[in-house]
Amino acid sequence: MKNKIAVLASVVAVICIASTFPFNPQVAKAYHTDGELEFFKNHKMMTPIASGEFFLVPTECQGCHGYDTLGLANVDANGHDVNLFDDWETSMMGLSARDPLWRAKLSHEILNNPSHSIETQNLCITCHAPAGHYTAMFHGQQHYTLADLVNDSLGLSGVSCTACHAIGDSSTLGSLFTGNIPYDTNKVMFGPFEFPVAGPMQLYVGYTPTFSTHVSEGRFCSPCHTLISSSFDLNNVPTGTTFIEQATYHEWLNSAYPSQDTKCQTCHMPQIEDPVVLANGNIGLPGRTPFNLHQFAGANSFMVKLIKQNKTALGVNAPDYNFDSTLVAIDHMLTTQALDATASLNTITNDTAYVDVVLKNKAGHKFPSGYPSRRAVVQMIVTKANGDTLFASGLFDSNYEVVNPVTPFEPHHDIITSPNQKQIYEMVMGNVIGNPTTILEQAYAPLKDNRIPPLGFTTQHNAYDTCKIIGSASSDLDFNFNGSIEGTGKDVVHYHISLGGYSGTINVYTAVYYQTLPPAFLSDMSTFSSPEINAFMAMYANADKSPVKVTADSLLNIQTGITSPVSQNINVIPNPTSDGRVVITNLKSQLVTIELWDQRGKQIQHFSNKTIDRNTVEVQLPQVKGIYYMRITINGQSQTKKILYI
Repeated sequence: MKNKIAVLASVVAVICIASTFPFNPQVAKAYHTDGELEFFKNHKMMTPIASGEFFLVPTECQGCHGYDTLGLANVDANGHDVNLFDDWETSMMGLSARDPLWRAKLSHEILNNPSHSIETQNLCITCHAPAGHYTAMFHGQQHYTLADLVNDSLGLSGVSCTACHAIGDSSTLGSLFTGNIPYDTNKVMFGPFEFPVAGPMQLYVGYTPTFSTHVSEGRFCSPCHTLISSSFDLNNVPTGTTFIEQATYHEWLNSAYPSQDTKCQTCHMPQIEDPVVLANGNIGLPGRTPFNLHQFAGANSFMVKLIKQNKTALGVNAPDYNFDSTLVAIDHMLTTQALDATASLNTITNDTAYVDVVLKNKAGHKFPSGYPSRRAVVQMIVTKANGDTLFASGLFDSNYEVVNPVTPFEPHHDIITSPNQKQIYEMVMGNVIGNPTTILEQAYAPLKDNRIPPLGFTTQHNAYDTCKIIGSASSDLDFNFNGSIEGTGKDVVHYHISLGGYSGTINVYTAVYYQTLPPAFLSDMSTFSSPEINAFMAMYANADKSPVKVTADSLLNIQTGITSPVSQNINVIPNPTSDGRVVITNLKSQLVTIELWDQRGKQIQHFSNKTIDRNTVEVQLPQVKGIYYMRITINGQSQTKKILYI
């Protein structure tokens, strides 16, 4: 046994050295005899792709593109491991075919419309298990079902290495959707680097690495990130129409980002400038830069956590630390690259605080995007100085459903005046009679889509028909608009908060929470029973369902105590001011108190009982530009003015 191990180690060592160079006998003879080369080509350890096959299981790629025990390859300039296999393995790309929610929902669709079962499975599996599906198609099968998938290592590898890198540079790429993937069947692996070292990959797995720019373009992602399905009525009769379940690629097209050369890969496969050696055991192989990390971080930390918790039952062998690395990447994307929220006090008058919350989409598509279960909830909490709550909107109950849900769904709000009103950004699917549904095949038309558009999104773009704004958001004057200018990628929610006679200071806390799977989305599916549904519901019962806080802002120690407003004729000019100098006019009094706060609620200046012997007073703002609030009190009556220093 020891001798066999020693021989095997020697073979592996020699193979690693041989793989340094393109397979060219004239070059290789300097290192190996003809007999050795023949051995390498025919030894059973070599598993080049067979005739009539076009995909490999990812473990075939792991040997070169996985963790390097020597720490020489697949590491950054500081020696930190950035290997492709480990990062991919615990991403939702790597887990797509084992995703228990997807399997449960597919089962839900099948049980609801059994006569369309085969077509539904064939459609959904195309993107969740493309290598398995297309291998079956290339072999002449008409369909590829869940029963085929569960016993197929190619299918179970999800969106695998070869399932992406074999996508060809077709002229139709970018206009093919719903799993219609233009694979190149010439056994080439496309990559972003010019002049790839071809020999080792050709020798060991039978593929030719080939440079192509299309792998770095947004259209590379289009076949699976715009999904269009056929619609059925409540009796499962085809309506003859289609429904756009998701159009993330088209949302990106309808944005400012393509013109800025910001692509899907820019965010979801961020680059490092460090030169990275791409294959283990290849002595002398040059480092390549820039290098795209293969973490594929998105927003679905909920499912990554659930799969990690149930990995044995789901047949996932990845170590926990790989899951943890993926979760860190997802958290970073959600909290730094998705959304900004800025709260500001507009004014306080008539016992009401007027607070505006500006939400700025930083993603390259709608926020949230993707599968229709996903939503974002704006939470607004206003407290007294002692911590007692004056106002609360967008709270969650113990099951992480929004408190006081509205039937049939929460509309989009421009102005919120009651705690019972919540701002929820989501797409709601509707059936043929106009009721909400969570069954994709019964989706006939969206009833609501107020997901925040990306920067540059317009209703005039040729892709708008696939990613429309639906419902009252379309008439909200500051939803993706600033005056007549469209494409801000922002929404402003205006809160009118009753103070109930309270006269102390208040604190304003706002946050936006993201949910992959709100409890209500499972209400219909939970009434069905199948192995897939039952397994997922058991996992869901024990899962961490807490929403993710994406962004937050606060305003502290805001002064109230207004009994009645002073004359509305008081002016603060100029506003905006470019030099920080403002003049208060129409005071008409000898005794005035002027208080100044910055946007965060910090008091900057206080002129108490200032005697005015003329009709105006001049105030110089601090040097820092921004938003300020000036509270003017005359004879016990107050008014707050918002001042822009630009």
